[in-house]
Amino acid sequence: MKKIISLLLLFTFGLSSCEKDDICDANTPTTPRLVITFYDISNPTKTRNVSNLKVIGDGMEQGIVFNESLAEDDSLRYVTSGSSVSIPLKVNDTTSTFKFINNSLNAASINTDVIKFRYTTQNVYVSRACGFKTIFQLRNVLPIVQTDPDGSIWMSGIDLLNPNIESENETHIKVFF
Repeated sequence: MKKIISLLLLFTFGLSSCEKDDICDANTPTTPRLVITFYDISNPTKTRNVSNLKVIGDGMEQGIVFNESLAEDDSLRYVTSGSSVSIPLKVNDTTSTFKFINNSLNAASINTDVIKFRYTTQNVYVSRACGFKTIFQLRNVLPIVQTDPDGSIWMSGIDLLNPNIESENETHIKVFF
């Protein structure tokens, strides 16, 4: 009887020393992307879908992946036709430059605008399992610089709504076209 009690106590103490696994929950907020929503220039309160938008980061060959599932045509992974996009900013730099290509699948009507985002970064501790995430603060002076390599700007206006990029639950920038 004493042996059984001793084994039971040993087993109980053995289980109590187990630790919870250090796994970062998929729902834990990580480094947020910049959320851009597109609006109709003639009706600024109404969102507007961009046709076949492709966004390419400076120095990159391929665009940002918007469609995770592989399509028959692999190039469709990099194109979206929505009214909102989320793009990643560089965590080890203070600027990120992107080409926004409207109608990227139609060679006759492609229109490219280039936008440079200027910001500061701050690393924030999330947890032991998840480590750190980076949050961004768009600069007060010239946070967004727009240029146009092909001579015809398709983004008529850009408004900064929220310079603090801490989550992806809100629009940070409004673009009118």
